[in-house]
Amino acid sequence: MELISLKQVTNESKILLLKELGYDSDGEFVLDSRGNKILDKYLEIPIKVESMVILPGSEIILDDNELSISKYLEEFGDVL
Repeated sequence: MELISLKQVTNESKILLLKELGYDSDGEFVLDSRGNKILDKYLEIPIKVESMVILPGSEIILDDNELSISKYLEEFGDVL
């Protein structure tokens, strides 16, 4: 499996990736198919396109906040 950092990827490319995964964006936030903002699973804050992260082996989109990532690793660390 190849790891690709989203830090250097343009927002336009991130939005294309989101659409391939069944999500959308208003240019600033990650949206579901109905246009609702996607909330980070652990922090319950809206996820911005510029700070989104998708971890290997997952289609869960999180904010790149350290707390959110550490909570994800606590829950799913065995799949990485």
